[in-house]
Amino acid sequence: MKFLELMFEAALWRSRYMVVLAVVASMAAAVAVMYMATVDVVYLVGHVMHYADPGLSAEARKLIHDETITHVVEVVDGYLLATFMLIFSLGLYELFVSDIDEAHGSRASSKILVINNLDDLKQRLAKVILMILIVTLFAKALQIQMNSPLDLLYLGAGIALIGVALYFTHAAESRGKGSDEADEKAGSGH
Repeated sequence: MKFLELMFEAALWRSRYMVVLAVVASMAAAVAVMYMATVDVVYLVGHVMHYADPGLSAEARKLIHDETITHVVEVVDGYLLATFMLIFSLGLYELFVSDIDEAHGSRASSKILVINNLDDLKQRLAKVILMILIVTLFAKALQIQMNSPLDLLYLGAGIALIGVALYFTHAAESRGKGSDEADEKAGSGH
């Protein structure tokens, strides 16, 4: 009976390697979105070359300007989404499979891979999602036609909500760092 229990627990523990599928798929998605955003930048630069054309009317120049700003925001959104997928795949790998040995010798890993549990991963991803939402709202705000004072009020409310979300995100991060430092002091006997 003990042998069966050991075999079952070994199989159960090794089942965590299924996460490698999600890691590979997330990394592929990150590469795909990064590629698409980069192609968008190439086309954007080609499109903007016409901006300096002296024969261009003021309306056409304004249209190119507005479209360019919108496309830049969309590109930033794409790069943020690619970053989200990259952090997600690295975090899953570190949590479920193994530490990334190559990363632990790098200074950049302390900025990216401070993921010790699922809560750390969720916090990192939530920050990236919040940034994506902010960029998306900015892109939509550029396209809004202000036809009434109510439209301006809605835009102001959206910006205020973003400020509140950023405030609470920062406050939660500061509180988390404070409790981590208190835990370290309590653990070291101070």
